[in-house]
Amino acid sequence: MTIDRRSMIALGLGSVFLGGARGSMSPAAGRRLSIDANLMPPIEGPGRLSPRAVAILRGARLTALRVNVDGDGTAASTVEAIDVVSAAVGANAGLLRHVRTIADIEACRRDGRVGFIFGFEQTGQFGGQVDAITRYAAQGVRIMQLSYNQGSPFGSGVLSAAPTGLTASGREAVARMNAGGVTIDLSHSDERTTLDVLAVTAAPAAITHAGCAAITPHPRNKSDAVLRAIAEGGGAVGLYELPFLAQPPKQPDIDDYLAHVLHALRICGEDHIAIGSDAMMAPFDTSPANMRGYLALVAKRRAQGIGAPGEDRPPFVTGLNRPDRVEVVAHALGRRGVPARVVDKIAGGNWLRVFRDTWA
Repeated sequence: MTIDRRSMIALGLGSVFLGGARGSMSPAAGRRLSIDANLMPPIEGPGRLSPRAVAILRGARLTALRVNVDGDGTAASTVEAIDVVSAAVGANAGLLRHVRTIADIEACRRDGRVGFIFGFEQTGQFGGQVDAITRYAAQGVRIMQLSYNQGSPFGSGVLSAAPTGLTASGREAVARMNAGGVTIDLSHSDERTTLDVLAVTAAPAAITHAGCAAITPHPRNKSDAVLRAIAEGGGAVGLYELPFLAQPPKQPDIDDYLAHVLHALRICGEDHIAIGSDAMMAPFDTSPANMRGYLALVAKRRAQGIGAPGEDRPPFVTGLNRPDRVEVVAHALGRRGVPARVVDKIAGGNWLRVFRDTWA
């Protein structure tokens, strides 16, 4: 069984790793369009959220976020994950909304609710069958990957020992995703597969959460050639908050994060850079007890061959380990002289455009 820390925590199954909210929360005011393309909300089960979870969700000041619903990467756990998150949205309808269309995002911006964009990071739930893509798309899954670190029947991943590139099944999967109104996510695909996908897709593709290899070499960080190709295809790149933004043993800070954002901005241009934190919405707890549990999970991932180098550092950027991280980034970019119109694109406008182009 694949153990995936992102899916576990997104469902509240890994709550031992969720730290308590620290410091003051920003009020849910000033409705900037704000979209994070990979974030783990504090969903505690299918029922009503606790006051703490509500405070975290409101404090994030997000219009919408991508929530992974692929469980542990099996079909059964994916069905369960979709059911649990769907039930949580229904039980908290005054706060949450399942995003299936661009109109849903626009409604969230108007009424102050937080939109959940259902997505997949893994591929095991497909069972290698492209028909499954169509079924999941019909259930409202709007973002899907073709590989997760290691290879899949569709293509190779960033940790694949022998890259295959996009396979024949992968080309059919791309066509199904295009036809089903699904955003193709290449965050965990290797360079060969990524470029193969960009050569055949009928719609823009995205890298929802990654860093820049030119700033910090790492398998999960993308070359300038890949960044440029995503932009030339009309897609966007979301910058993540994983420790891979800095060389070990350093825990990356907001200056490291901004270095990656500004580099990607130079390579891709202002219409193709966005945010995909790949973090927990709640602050990550670095207490000794939580770190022991987290490192045990990292060890399991490493044994399965899906753990990337450097995962033993906590999955956050110092200065962004808080719910309103997108607003913090926006203000930091403004202080660096990035024009307000560009900041607004990075904070959410570029994702809205990519989703409009891929969900139609």
